Amino acid sequence: MDNRVPPRAAGPGPRRRDRHGRGMRGPIAPPQVPLAASRADVFADLVQDSVERLERRWPQLADIDFLVLEVPRLEGRGELAWSDEAVPLGGVVPARDGRRARVVVYRRPVEIRTKGRDERAALVHEVVVEQVAELLGLTPETVDPRYGED
Repeated sequence: MDNRVPPRAAGPGPRRRDRHGRGMRGPIAPPQVPLAASRADVFADLVQDSVERLERRWPQLADIDFLVLEVPRLEGRGELAWSDEAVPLGGVVPARDGRRARVVVYRRPVEIRTKGRDERAALVHEVVVEQVAELLGLTPETVDPRYGED
């Protein structure tokens, strides 16, 4: 037999197949399935849902930026630093120097204090309501009449 297959060049190029001859693995789930969303994406959606719920009653919230950060800064410069014994769940940065006001919700402290998605959604809404109330100089019950009912 003269039809010999030439040996494959062993080089540092990218592998097209795994060692079993199959193709490279693809994503586990398509992007539109909830399984594909990360915990940070799901948490950001909870904050957005809470903001949309409040914007129906308070249209001026469209001028406020709502942010999700992993954890609060322990110390240092900046408006978002904290030094109390209790870890904050959220914070407020008032508008100044041409920058819009910001409401910040900290993802990890909220996730640690909740067990399920419903409990997390309720706590996220409470934090958003409390921070908006602080920013507007109102009571949380004025911002959301259902505050504290759960």
